[in-house]
Amino acid sequence: MESFLNSFLQPIVDFANDYIINIGIPFGGEQIAFMVILLLGTGFYLTVRTGFVQITRLGHGFGVTTGKYDDPDDPGDVSHFQALTTALSATVGIGNIAGVAMAIHWGGPGALFWMWVTAFLGMATKFSEVTLAQKYRTTDEFGNVAGGPMYYIERGLGASWKPMAVFFAVMLAFTAFFTGNAVQANTVADQMNSAFGIPMVVMGAITSVIVAAVILGGIGRIGRVTAFLAPFMAAIYVFGALVILVLNLGSVPGAFATVVTEAFNPQAGVAGIGIGVFMVTMMWGVRRGLFSNEAGQGSAPIAHAAAKTDEPVSEGVVALLEPLIDTLVICTLTGLVIVVTGTHEQRFPTEVTLGGGDITWTAEVEPNRYAGIDAPQSVEIADGLHVNTGVGAAMVSWHEAYVDMLYTDIAQTQPFTGTIYPGSGEAKADDGATYTSLYGNAVENGAPITAEAFRQGLAPLGDWGHFIVVFGVLLFGISTAISWSYYGDRCAYYLFGKRAILPYKALFVLAHFTGAAIPLAVVWALGDVALAIVIWPNLIALILLAPVVAAETRSYFERKPYEAISSRREAMGD
Repeated sequence: MESFLNSFLQPIVDFANDYIINIGIPFGGEQIAFMVILLLGTGFYLTVRTGFVQITRLGHGFGVTTGKYDDPDDPGDVSHFQALTTALSATVGIGNIAGVAMAIHWGGPGALFWMWVTAFLGMATKFSEVTLAQKYRTTDEFGNVAGGPMYYIERGLGASWKPMAVFFAVMLAFTAFFTGNAVQANTVADQMNSAFGIPMVVMGAITSVIVAAVILGGIGRIGRVTAFLAPFMAAIYVFGALVILVLNLGSVPGAFATVVTEAFNPQAGVAGIGIGVFMVTMMWGVRRGLFSNEAGQGSAPIAHAAAKTDEPVSEGVVALLEPLIDTLVICTLTGLVIVVTGTHEQRFPTEVTLGGGDITWTAEVEPNRYAGIDAPQSVEIADGLHVNTGVGAAMVSWHEAYVDMLYTDIAQTQPFTGTIYPGSGEAKADDGATYTSLYGNAVENGAPITAEAFRQGLAPLGDWGHFIVVFGVLLFGISTAISWSYYGDRCAYYLFGKRAILPYKALFVLAHFTGAAIPLAVVWALGDVALAIVIWPNLIALILLAPVVAAETRSYFERKPYEAISSRREAMGD
């Protein structure tokens, strides 16, 4: 099944990478992707238009979040704090664990710096989109509120823009299938397979049942337990990361220096395509930053639109805390733990499955720089080593980094000699034996890198640190998928009404199961494709509606309604 899905979906991913994600303009001999220009450019523009709101109004955001200025008479369904935690439950999770590891794997430690840049600018973006979601939200006949980019595109820009609002809703519903769902299932399955040997398809079936029980059967108890365990797990994860950094305190300044230095002069991407290529490092930092904090994606405004307030800006200042918490704090901790322990460069005993999974093919394009290539017809191996190792020669790779020695046994005592045939997914030895898997030391990618970093970082306290990541991935993945099902069914409701919700949820569960069976590189690429498309209508609307955001922000802080609310509450004796 893995091989079939890989062969079916890989051409789609390749096309999308060439013509959607990586398409851009030449600059200094390299290519700047339009996605990077639009995302960072919009964030910078909104930062200026809002008066650097992520700095000047950060303290007020904390005050509103804690309920200091709450008015029980304000319209809405949930408190500021509840809206923030709902949105964070969909953002804090897999992106913080696996996404950071993937960014460093592809682009080197410098990619973390570009995640910081994306988050800083994303704070202004998140502030703007949530402010607009509050301003243009609607209320149905039962008093329930609904909002999000599809509403502020249609109502803020005018009826003539409704086609773009519809396009956004369609694409966010599609994004929910992959970014908020299939990627979660895949990362959970990959981590459980790495830690306990559970087949990925089996793990996918288990998590699909759990997700279905919540979103289809409405089992409130499971939802409440998950809502409790996810923040609890986040606290444990952050504490574990802090302990590792304290134990390696002397290496932390050097790790920071490495991140900043390699942001502009990349040297250490294990996946060779990232070595020495500035734009690749920048692109992976931006992509994983967007995946992690979702600023500009348009998903979080759907949750924030339900907050109790009659002041749109008061919810906007709450929302700008999300990229701060998610990326500038939690992702930074993950990245520093990985760089300090060096697990992104280490190789581990691995079963190299020849018929699918994460096997790739690379070739040396220049000294110490490798690039992915199409699978050759055959590859010769002698005494475990590639026979042809010259420039352009195909090499068996795992997670985009070649495996230098191949063995027939898991103990790695019997070097393989023979020919590998990628087309059939088999290796035929000179003695006549046939293998569908070989063994060797290979680099990891995604959550297993982070798990190993926690294992090694907490080794002075015992061999248990990796379980923080293992169970964190399990809980985060499930809770994030459940939260994203809400975003998706709100889009389905906007497009087709109430009758579309149940079919959408059924497809959502199917996509969750399928995501566990798709190879890691493919499912993450599909998630990136969905993100690269869905941000366009939202960011275009944010640019056009920036004057509205600026006017709302200026009016709010000139009137200082929060002081009036505070005075009214004091007069009432609260």
